[in-house]
Amino acid sequence: MKKIVLAGLFASTSLWSANIIATKVHHSISEVATGSPLWAGVKESKVTLYPQTTVKMNDKIANQMNADNGSKVAKVKAIYTDTEIAFLIKWQDETLSIQKGYKSDSYGDGFAVQLATDYSNPEALPYIGMGSKGREVFVHLQKANPNVFEPNGNGDVEMQVGRKNTPYFGTELEAYDSAVKDLGVVDYERNFVSAGFRSMTQVRDGVNSNMNMIYNLNKHCWAGTLSRDLKDEYLNLEGTVPVAFAVWDGSRNNRDGLKLLSGWNSVVLEDETELVEALNGEVSGDVANGKAQYDMNCAACHNTPFMAPSLANIGGYASAGYLKESISDPSAVVVPGYNRNAHKNTPWYNVENGKRVSTMPSFSWMGEKDMKDLIAYLKTLKAEEE
Repeated sequence: MKKIVLAGLFASTSLWSANIIATKVHHSISEVATGSPLWAGVKESKVTLYPQTTVKMNDKIANQMNADNGSKVAKVKAIYTDTEIAFLIKWQDETLSIQKGYKSDSYGDGFAVQLATDYSNPEALPYIGMGSKGREVFVHLQKANPNVFEPNGNGDVEMQVGRKNTPYFGTELEAYDSAVKDLGVVDYERNFVSAGFRSMTQVRDGVNSNMNMIYNLNKHCWAGTLSRDLKDEYLNLEGTVPVAFAVWDGSRNNRDGLKLLSGWNSVVLEDETELVEALNGEVSGDVANGKAQYDMNCAACHNTPFMAPSLANIGGYASAGYLKESISDPSAVVVPGYNRNAHKNTPWYNVENGKRVSTMPSFSWMGEKDMKDLIAYLKTLKAEEE
């Protein structure tokens, strides 16, 4: 069997490799499920997910519920064919949360798989949370929700059975499916393209993908799968491919940007070492001097709520290349961050000629050693595992 390798993002300042071995299979994986025998014998690896803390939500209760979130380890497998790729991700969740329809106060568990649309420059990958302008990401999202065929309370009992239990065939079955879609809560699987915060655009065609998730009541954990084509009008997955994972906990009011997410992990389809090294190479430096540089140049803004993005977990999901670019060229990727609780005199960016320009000054003047030490320190900023 031919194999490819997923190498996980390093932790702290030393090399940390998740090294997920993805195995080539010779069966279609377009509808592979969590319990499929195709996963048997495929090596499992660990990917760490960190609280996304860059932007704080304007939800006091949710913020309090998630204030002390630690990191979470997910177990990931991957398989592929000549035309398709699939991921299996498992993670612990002590509570089963189902999204009940489209209510604004009901939040379901869920997971997402994120892929970069352009990864030709390993040192300038998209912003891990939502992509960035000119560096789009493709996001596959699955939320846990039941197939409720009659949620309107009208007692339409004929709509409360699955399609395989109906007496319909052909056009009558198509009509039944249409009625279920109009009345019920169907599978919450979504695809998006995003080029930054508030830019997510749902993709409704042109993508052949499938997701599902199932909860193990005995082990208190979720398992989810994504299968998709290697190539379509949005992605051309070849060479070395960056991928990231995210999970939501509905019992903690998780939704949108309130989640746990990994950094970029590299899927090695061919022998391309540049991106693998960019995501997995050792980050060496004097952490003590890096902290001194942070305290002197960064802390005044980044440690003050709403004045600048929080860096509390930046080391967990940002690559060294992204950190270096953010320090040297702050306007390359601008996190919007405008919040009704922020003071009007401390905007994160200004708009000049239609382009967002960060209010953070460039630190490109910083010496090579101090820059290296600062990045080494920033990579230590991450939550401990729960």
